[in-house]
Amino acid sequence: MAFRIQPQQQEDQHTFLLADDAGNGLEIWPAQGFNAYRWFVEHGGRQELFYFNPNLFQEQRPTRNGNPILFPFPNRIRAGKFSWDGKSYELALNDPTKKNAIHGFACRYPWRITDQGADASQAWLTAEFQASKDAPDAVSLWPADYALRFTYRFFGARVRLDIDVHNPDSKPLPFGLGFHPYFSLSAFGKEEAVGGVPARQYWPLDENLPAGEPLPVDDSRYLRPGKMVGALHLDDVLTDLDQDLVNEEGLFRFGWLDDWQQRRRLSLYGSPSFREVVVFNPPHREAFCIEPYTCTTDAVNLSQQGLDAGWLTLPPGEHWTATLEFVFEGIG
Repeated sequence: MAFRIQPQQQEDQHTFLLADDAGNGLEIWPAQGFNAYRWFVEHGGRQELFYFNPNLFQEQRPTRNGNPILFPFPNRIRAGKFSWDGKSYELALNDPTKKNAIHGFACRYPWRITDQGADASQAWLTAEFQASKDAPDAVSLWPADYALRFTYRFFGARVRLDIDVHNPDSKPLPFGLGFHPYFSLSAFGKEEAVGGVPARQYWPLDENLPAGEPLPVDDSRYLRPGKMVGALHLDDVLTDLDQDLVNEEGLFRFGWLDDWQQRRRLSLYGSPSFREVVVFNPPHREAFCIEPYTCTTDAVNLSQQGLDAGWLTLPPGEHWTATLEFVFEGIG
């Protein structure tokens, strides 16, 4: 199998295609948060695995397509306000209600390509994003500078994302990391698709913000055996994940999407650091989202209330690493 990587022009936007000889491909848009906005495979014809909005390049809405990277916080911060180390911060109110801050900064700025290549086993693309270099207007909005170095590795029916978070500052870096993959239901059937997440608890929410400590999953959120996603109406934060199912690389499976009629499965694997999963049916019902997070919504505020919200702090000069992997395969 031969792999290749090639630059593309999409309506005056520079993108990259990582592809193989079997007709599989991954398209990435560095200028829009290093988003892998399209992934397709050959399995009984071309199957789109990431939801691809045909108006993506005109609308340029960075968190509504593909696999957006959410950093230095995923989901919402209540009223866009928090305090850290004695200093108060106030962020733009940019969630749909215009009441809260949402999804960080990294998804809204261009990333710099620093490495690329292909060989007989894979194609890869590496990009970096540092707040002080690439988003100077956002530096004052966060307690410390941060530098991200992410690498997409494309193996055809498998995509791996190698993650490195570095604190180049002299102050501790508080953060949470999340991803918002939109899995296209066109490859799995809107009525037949079965989604699963091995979670035992969920965070109760009030207007999408945590309203108490985690509770045992009820019937509507019990996805461990899998449920048909077409009948679900979810926008929930699940937690207390069963990490028993581990692949050969030591990554645990925290979500999947199946179509037993077409014999197709898409599984998500990741490092144990991904302790929360948001499940979401977009209003257009063309996709189902299984979103791995290192923390829950509004974790920066909840952590200071004594709750175990998953909020992380990286000392000066140190690195934090993790891995995320998407695997598509035929079933049986």
